[in-house]
Amino acid sequence: MVPDNGTITLSVADDGAGIETEHVDRLFERFYRADPARNSAGYGLGLAIAREIVSAHGGTIIAANRAEGGALFTASFPAGHPPP
Repeated sequence: MVPDNGTITLSVADDGAGIETEHVDRLFERFYRADPARNSAGYGLGLAIAREIVSAHGGTIIAANRAEGGALFTASFPAGHPPP
């Protein structure tokens, strides 16, 4: 986390395959699963819950692809925002 002009930013990145462009805008929707063929547990709620938590603290969260490969999730919060 790095405070910058009254904003605290938290980033999480990986070095995997990244996010297919057509899925980036929908990742935070409830029950959305980017790859329906994937045989894994889960209901598509994790990122929707993350978005609600970040929003409850006055912040925003975005998903993107890193230039060097992999995904990047960035949450930004106003510093000093009172808890809900």
